[in-house]
Amino acid sequence: MTVEEKIRHWMHGREDELVEALAPLIAAESTRSEAKPGMPFGEGPAKALDRALELARRWGFRTENHEGYVGTADLNEHADGLHILAHLDVVGAGDGWDTDPYCLVRDGDLIYGRGTDDDKGPLVAALLAMRCVRELGIPLTKNVRLIMGTDEESGSEDIEHYYASHPFAPYSLSPDADFPVTNIEKAHYCPRFSASWKRTEAPGIRVLALNGGIRVNVAPANCTCLLENADKAQLEAVLKQVSGETGVSLSAEFQGNTAKITAVGVQAHASTPDEGKNAITATLQALCALPLAEGAAEKTVRQLHECFPYGDNRGKAMGIAMEDKVSGCLTLTFSMVHLDTEGFWGIFDSRDPLCATEENTCRVTEARMAAFGWKCEGKLGPAHAVDGNSDFIKTLLSAYETYTGRKGYCEAIGGGTYVHEIPGGVAFGAGEHDFDSHLHGANERARINQLLKTAMIYALVIGNLCA
Repeated sequence: MTVEEKIRHWMHGREDELVEALAPLIAAESTRSEAKPGMPFGEGPAKALDRALELARRWGFRTENHEGYVGTADLNEHADGLHILAHLDVVGAGDGWDTDPYCLVRDGDLIYGRGTDDDKGPLVAALLAMRCVRELGIPLTKNVRLIMGTDEESGSEDIEHYYASHPFAPYSLSPDADFPVTNIEKAHYCPRFSASWKRTEAPGIRVLALNGGIRVNVAPANCTCLLENADKAQLEAVLKQVSGETGVSLSAEFQGNTAKITAVGVQAHASTPDEGKNAITATLQALCALPLAEGAAEKTVRQLHECFPYGDNRGKAMGIAMEDKVSGCLTLTFSMVHLDTEGFWGIFDSRDPLCATEENTCRVTEARMAAFGWKCEGKLGPAHAVDGNSDFIKTLLSAYETYTGRKGYCEAIGGGTYVHEIPGGVAFGAGEHDFDSHLHGANERARINQLLKTAMIYALVIGNLCA
């Protein structure tokens, strides 16, 4: 029997065991909260870490709690050859669940609960892979260390703390994305731009306030605007037209001489703005279809619309559109804005290909905004790239192909994963693109067979990398 067959045979029938191991982790509500002694990210992440370490010890691994930031489980006593980074913290549950988000619910091959996909389920799959390798007696000359973090969703202070006093391994991977391999994570540019002015009284339709967005890395689904002197029939006609053109719902409420515009679009992650409908840029389109006054606020609205026209998710109007064959195109979303009668500030979020530089991205943006008299501040965060033709990547893709029958390939993403700051690290699973896990949303879910398949893939990777 080949090693591949031995791994497959060992994993067969372990569905119940995986679910039972995962359930206590799901039950720990591990969102970040107030720090306490030995609990840098609060009681929830600390509880999840304790339970994960207990599971690892029960399965026979040597463990260590690193000041509450991360926990580690080692496969053997050799020098580290491979680090697997998975995290136990989760985003808040939010509304809309059909089940208790902190109680694992099984429905056939599906399991529901916050963390089943991101990232507690994949963490258990990685630990199961390590156990498989040990119990099969696959000979190794290097150690595999599972690093169980507790702050991935809030900035990854956990990993920064750990690697400040521990060396990197020759190879690192994280089950915090999708298969096959994410080997490129784009650069990140989020400038804040602003201006101030003295309040003026100009005839015509005046913009008293404009507010949109909730977070820098979210393509906004909501925006509100307060207008003065707008004609009711004219405004309603414009809002109806722009709603039809953009798919963003725009409506107005009138009270005396003022009108409040409310825009409701579709939220998306800033790294995938095409999946959303931007409420801010739709509102700007509607405003610029009106005979606005000639005051400073109204002039700024026109300039914002010029820089960020609805549907321009590539930075063309800003003058920074670019792409390369390896990492794809730049994406941009105008994610936050606040404007009143005395000034404004805004932020856009761009995910930039490997060809992006300070000169062709930051300097171009700054010059464009300086022409309007705006202040602009922001730096280009570095991209993360690993050679897709390396032996490491080939080993990962070979294992993936062995157990899925699918063709392996590398891809670039706009988001950042748990290995963005890890030299040579890649995201490798545990999801597949053709399955919607409801990531960060209500009814988060995972497939048990997919988690077992992930464990098989990881076991073969361990055997091949650390032999």
